Amino acid sequence: MSQLDDTYTGTKPVADALKFDQAALERWMAEHVEGFAGPLTIEQFKGGQSNPTYKLETPKARYVLRRKPPGKLLPSAHAVDREYRVMKALGEQGFPAPHMFGLCEDDSVIGTAFYIMDFVEGRIFWDPYLPDLKPEDRAAIYDASNATLAHLHSIDHEAAGLGDYGKPGNYFERSIGRWSKQYKAAETQTIAAMDKLIEWLPEHAPAQERTSVVHGDYRLDNMIFHPTEPKVIAVLDWELSTLGDPLADFTYQLMQWRTPKDMRNGFLGADLKAMGIPTEDEYVKAYCERTGRDGIPKLDFYFAYNIFRLTSIVQGVYARSLQGNASNEKAKEMGALVQPMAEYAWSIAEGA
Repeated sequence: MSQLDDTYTGTKPVADALKFDQAALERWMAEHVEGFAGPLTIEQFKGGQSNPTYKLETPKARYVLRRKPPGKLLPSAHAVDREYRVMKALGEQGFPAPHMFGLCEDDSVIGTAFYIMDFVEGRIFWDPYLPDLKPEDRAAIYDASNATLAHLHSIDHEAAGLGDYGKPGNYFERSIGRWSKQYKAAETQTIAAMDKLIEWLPEHAPAQERTSVVHGDYRLDNMIFHPTEPKVIAVLDWELSTLGDPLADFTYQLMQWRTPKDMRNGFLGADLKAMGIPTEDEYVKAYCERTGRDGIPKLDFYFAYNIFRLTSIVQGVYARSLQGNASNEKAKEMGALVQPMAEYAWSIAEGA
């Protein structure tokens, strides 16, 4: 299977709203992408809610193009220049990020800013239960995922040239403020649980002890694994990355263990031992060992925060779908998830 082919649930012809001048792109690539030679064929990936993503194919090479969507956008969202910058910098530090070929911030080429990166061959696991694998292979995939995140959090962001990629310190305070604003900007109905969380979260945030690059959406289906080995060869979808508290990143992935199957394909209530998937305690212990921690107190705060943040993101995607410029039909179905997710997050906060 290849990166975004069978796995980003495939490609499709480019939607009318997302078409652009192909000849202009070819001219730009001839000038800026080393080794580029047309002719070019372009398809759109079905996945990727936020920044439209395209598969570019030439007789000799395959590339991925990610661009800002056309239309009215929320402030600070869709910063493809940041995605490009962070992947390039981390790749140079030996972290598994796709090779970056070029960034174009000139809207006159295809209508919005975009970048071109390598099309990485490998496996993407869409189902966190890994139904096609044996138990020992599932264990190895999750261990690789854990190790890759610990690797990210141990990279010296100053040495990587990312010292100004975000503000150091007060991560939760700033992040809660940001997602509260984004949620309010995209609000389509009043949800009491969200309003309570907006008030509760800033008052209960733990002090930040460390700063690192945080991915912001670290989960199994944002990684490309080696075709046959349990090894992460590329981490994708950096649009929510910044400098922040690594525990926010880790506990975001850990939500997998705390959410029910019908909410986020979560593991709550599943017999993980039988499947070979590490338990929450095992996954936490492995991460703590790799990052030199004794443990993670206040886990309930992190879970309430992460589900709140995810709810805000989902609300944004839903609001865009109502304006007709989200890149995926499923966006509209997401509207129904906002209230139950907010209520679940508030129930965890109350328990904390």
